[in-house]
Amino acid sequence: MTKFVDPGPDVAALWRERDAAHVAGCYSRYSDLVVERAQGAHLHTVDGRDVLDFGCGIGVTNLGHGHPAVVEAVHAQVDRLLHTSVTTHSLPMIEAAEAIAAVAPEGLESVFLCNSGAEAVEAAIKLARKATRRSDVIAFLGGFHGRTYGALSLTASKAKYHAGMGPLLPGIHHVPYPRPGGGEAAVAAVERLLASTVDPGDVAAVVVEPILGEGGYVVPPAGFLPGLRRLCDRHGILLVADEVQTGFARTGRFFAVEHTDTRPDIMCLAKGLGNGMPVAAMVATARLNAAWHPGDHGTTYGGNPVACAAAVAVIRTIRDERLVERSARLGDAILERARSWPALNPRLSDVRGLGLMIGLEFTSDGGAPDPGTVAGVRAAALEAGLLLLSCGGDDSVVRVIPPLTIPETELDQGLDILEASLAACA
Repeated sequence: MTKFVDPGPDVAALWRERDAAHVAGCYSRYSDLVVERAQGAHLHTVDGRDVLDFGCGIGVTNLGHGHPAVVEAVHAQVDRLLHTSVTTHSLPMIEAAEAIAAVAPEGLESVFLCNSGAEAVEAAIKLARKATRRSDVIAFLGGFHGRTYGALSLTASKAKYHAGMGPLLPGIHHVPYPRPGGGEAAVAAVERLLASTVDPGDVAAVVVEPILGEGGYVVPPAGFLPGLRRLCDRHGILLVADEVQTGFARTGRFFAVEHTDTRPDIMCLAKGLGNGMPVAAMVATARLNAAWHPGDHGTTYGGNPVACAAAVAVIRTIRDERLVERSARLGDAILERARSWPALNPRLSDVRGLGLMIGLEFTSDGGAPDPGTVAGVRAAALEAGLLLLSCGGDDSVVRVIPPLTIPETELDQGLDILEASLAACA
């Protein structure tokens, strides 16, 4: 990694001006970097910087930027076929569905391919309502499921996502996501909701992130998901696992639900599935997907041959390179190293995570969220050549999500920068 050297004219500023002139202002960016190429864990900017990427495009490039297996698969498919949509059958679409079903929890074998996590969630909502003939859906405070209208209605990580956007989808109910030690209380909150507010016979699904993502990288107690599974079984409610951010070896298992041997009825996948190509999936049991008839749901670009070729390559690479095991091992090593970090910065109140999905929470002396320290740590790290992202309703959590393929020397280099940044902002 090279030190920043000013090449002369501010090329990055000129690109940012062009961005401001024509790109919709609703995009909220984590940095002002203007990247022209990337490889592995490195982002290379138009003004000559080489920055270590511990954000992975928000948990997307699990294999690192430009992984040769994915690049080769994409290049080969571009020469064969770019698009047919539903006018024909497509070999890569069939192969991608088979590959996903092969690694999904037992029984989840029917795959709807689409373009983004939000689309996968929309499909799950529609299928749950169609299959159960029920209307309502329960989600969790702090959850993020996307920003299209159905997904946005489930999202409850930041109020600003809803501001000025109503009315949202009716029949959506929210309960608190469990903090450590509160798994039984969280399930009990769902039971109280069913007893006091919405009859169980009207609830189609409970939608949950196995680990809270944008809401703060919160790992729930081990009994939480099994407890939800039992509750759903009692009331004939479908359990939908949003694995958009947690899937594809990010947490040290292929999917986060595997940490507690919980089998959902529906699973939503995206992000790491394409390693940068826009591909997502809703996976369900064949019995559930049989509730749909041809034409009930669809997508013009979903199942794109090039994106599907990337997905097949991603799944094969995760297995061939044993990245599930590597994610677990490196994550344990980071958590072990992080035990000393509160001594560097007393505002660091909690370090948590599974695999290479790790959150550092910062609070003030009085226990209130401390987004100021998070902003300082991120700024100091970026100045030193490390890109970090924040999360949480108050942006009081730093997330550490490097590529699963990162060389250990580069991982240590990034952690050294992070430690120096923690100390600098103490």
